[in-house]
Amino acid sequence: MRIAVHGRDFRKKSPRFVENVLALLKAEGAEILLSEKFAHYFKHPDHYKLFSKPEQLEKVNFFISIGGDGTMLDSITYIGKKEIPVLGINTGRLGFLATISKEETEGAVKSLIKGKYKISSRSLLKLESKPKVFGGFPFALNDFTIMKKDNSMIRVEVLVDQEPLNAYWADGLIVATPTGSTGYSLSCGGPLIHPQSESFVITPVSPHNLTMRPMVLSDKVDLEFRMQSRIKKLQVSLDSRFENIDEGWSLKIKKAPFKIKLVQLSHHHFFDTLRQKLNWGLDIRN
Repeated sequence: MRIAVHGRDFRKKSPRFVENVLALLKAEGAEILLSEKFAHYFKHPDHYKLFSKPEQLEKVNFFISIGGDGTMLDSITYIGKKEIPVLGINTGRLGFLATISKEETEGAVKSLIKGKYKISSRSLLKLESKPKVFGGFPFALNDFTIMKKDNSMIRVEVLVDQEPLNAYWADGLIVATPTGSTGYSLSCGGPLIHPQSESFVITPVSPHNLTMRPMVLSDKVDLEFRMQSRIKKLQVSLDSRFENIDEGWSLKIKKAPFKIKLVQLSHHHFFDTLRQKLNWGLDIRN
């Protein structure tokens, strides 16, 4: 079994834990591949096969992300269209995507090897732009944003299947997938959406008109954006990646033609994650 592993700098927080994870994989007979970025933090990276792009992940059975949700989003840029099942081990803080705690890691790895797990398929969005940005991976699991670059508001006109929806005067605009509904969109007043709901949510960031509320749409639509900015410049993002653009650029969003497969332990459920991470049902008086 071939397992690819990616993470971020662990030297100050959890070096022993990372070593134990790799030792556990070896004990289960797995062939380990490390991302070049992750291998940089090891004393002896030459002990492992390395990868830096999706083409080097042929015949990989599973992908393990060690870190927080940001590391998971980074991992997805390696997986690309290959739909390799990815397991997120959370060494960060909140962890809506990386749901396996340190304490659950040994059991999770053994369950992975034995095939005792579930797959949660998550949709992505695709950005079509002229000129092109974000290299060879213009996709996002969480969200796409258009944001201002100075202190003045921007105007973003949104068309849905070429029909005008609204012109948003705001600091920015978020288009989130169901997976991304628990992220930036939620912090800006957007709704929580079940991962299998097949939808987009458009959420304005600090809108000038308070009647501009989040809007949930089918993910079968095509979204188009026309932008205006006082300084003619804006910033766009796909998950944790950012690019600077001009206001006259062509930007369109549609559903990606592939999905990301998240590995879940058999006893984990999306509702469990919501209750745990958002402290639902917690009586703060006790």
